[in-house]
Amino acid sequence: MSNGNTENTSKYEEEIKIILVGESGTGKTSLISSVQGLTFYEGTQLSTVISSFIKLSIKISEKDYCINLWDTIGQERYRSLTNIFLNGSKIVIFVFDITNEESFNELDFWFKLIKDELGKNVIKGIAANKYDLIDEQKIDEDTIDEYAKKKGVPFAFTTATDIKTFSVFLKKLIKKYLEKEKNNDEPVDNKGKKLGDNLQKNNSTNTKCC
Repeated sequence: MSNGNTENTSKYEEEIKIILVGESGTGKTSLISSVQGLTFYEGTQLSTVISSFIKLSIKISEKDYCINLWDTIGQERYRSLTNIFLNGSKIVIFVFDITNEESFNELDFWFKLIKDELGKNVIKGIAANKYDLIDEQKIDEDTIDEYAKKKGVPFAFTTATDIKTFSVFLKKLIKKYLEKEKNNDEPVDNKGKKLGDNLQKNNSTNTKCC
């Protein structure tokens, strides 16, 4: 992965919007900061005002993709604003803190929000974050696994202190999205509706990224 701080004039196969949702304090901003190449110090907690995003360049199967990685605020008083930033998302990552049981219980809210706003067609995954604090873990792996199976989505343990855990999961979800797009007869929007033959399957506008 290359981060948004380097100028890149290469042509990209597709631009893919990925959004992270979940309660405040679950580490969404720290995950994004780490994958961007910023230093993460254990114990720091970043606060997102409303929403922000970074651009990443990712190579998969010898093709370059421009990734727009969005971070949304989790505070309840701002939840009504979150759906403004959901439009166009192809992949949603639900983030919870393994040391905070409430953040896990609130996943149902975020799954319902995504279903209402984006439909069932979007690729989804669960990030069980702050795995570096496993000694303080409140939700055991079997419970997480059972929940993920019930939702029909993959999950992974992640931590901003070892960004490989998140970047590997990120690539896995992107590959899943690309495989799904490859198998589609024609494109669908985020509500699961067919768009028709007049639109190209992939939004491959060869735009600059990062």
